[in-house]
Amino acid sequence: MVLNSGSSSLKFALLEPDSGRVIAQGIAERLGSEGPTLQLDSNTPRALGNGAAHAEALQALLGGLKEVSIAAIGHRVVHGGEAFSDSVLLDDAVLRQIRACSELAPLHNPANVLGIEAARRAFADLPQVAVFDTAFHQTLPRAAYLYAIPYEYYEQHQVRRYGFHGTSHHYVAGVAARALGKPLAALELVTAHLGNGASVCAIANGQSVDTSMGFTPLEGVVMGTRSGDVDPNLHEFLANHAQLDLHQITEMLNKKSGLLGLSGVSNDMRTLLALRSQGNDRARLAIEVFCYRLAKAILGLCAGLSRVDALVFTGGIGEHAAEVRAQTLGHLRVLGASVDEPLNRAHGAEQHGRITSESSRLLALVVPTNEELVIARETARLTLHSA
Repeated sequence: MVLNSGSSSLKFALLEPDSGRVIAQGIAERLGSEGPTLQLDSNTPRALGNGAAHAEALQALLGGLKEVSIAAIGHRVVHGGEAFSDSVLLDDAVLRQIRACSELAPLHNPANVLGIEAARRAFADLPQVAVFDTAFHQTLPRAAYLYAIPYEYYEQHQVRRYGFHGTSHHYVAGVAARALGKPLAALELVTAHLGNGASVCAIANGQSVDTSMGFTPLEGVVMGTRSGDVDPNLHEFLANHAQLDLHQITEMLNKKSGLLGLSGVSNDMRTLLALRSQGNDRARLAIEVFCYRLAKAILGLCAGLSRVDALVFTGGIGEHAAEVRAQTLGHLRVLGASVDEPLNRAHGAEQHGRITSESSRLLALVVPTNEELVIARETARLTLHSA
């Protein structure tokens, strides 16, 4: 069982790790508030008692999975800091270290801890594993992960670039290698995970060598509600001229910016593409900024590579928004990118994911991500296969 815990939600999936077959999946929402619900597969959501939290959601889930034998639990954990460069079996010491990383990811790690604590109570006899978004990026060289600020802030407070979406970047790189018929260790790739959260990663010899997200998931490209990179002096300017305090500025950059802030109407790329087709200039502007900043990040990450064997699009936007891919590739003419329109409209369903033309010097692929399967296989690797 794979669990992805938010502060008021709990996503789950039950998988066979070898085959990848999904046995059941669903989500519990509005936990800890009025009207919490649990939805299993495509069934109608069922009400949980008011105030029901993660523990109650797991108990209700167990009631719906009575015929299934669960062997182990895998947890998505957003931030592992420098403590974790690989997935790890959960115990009290590991949980303490995850809690200690909460200061680095205050929006994510406390919620992850809630899910872990509830699962350890509900499944006390089962082995459990933490799989970290940051672990894959622990191979970044110092030149890529250090900020040009006084070094003691890194030494004393671990202020550095960490990167996120590591399970997705690693997974799609492996799938791309199989599609190209080459070992991952022989390839140099750029992977773009594009959803409400978005990041880009440079991968050489199977290892992350640079990525767009940094100390937090706010750094990098434009996202659904997150600004991505801004001038650090913006904080002081807004404090002085818009009468916002530091918390309000951080909240604005995380939850009111990105596609939502630029368009003024939505953080959903599907909505913005529809509005652009109807002549909405703000939607057009948001998409233009998103694609340009994405292309700029891709080009910047090439500094960590000697060549680009393939550019891989994944995530909700990367897998389904043909117009966004085409517009982004249009900014990559310096790499010799040329889109094959029919292949792009088919979202990589043909030609092993390829969406660029035969004459294109840059090969671009669409590869669907599957973070749940990565977590399930990591959990099996550390529990079932070593038992």
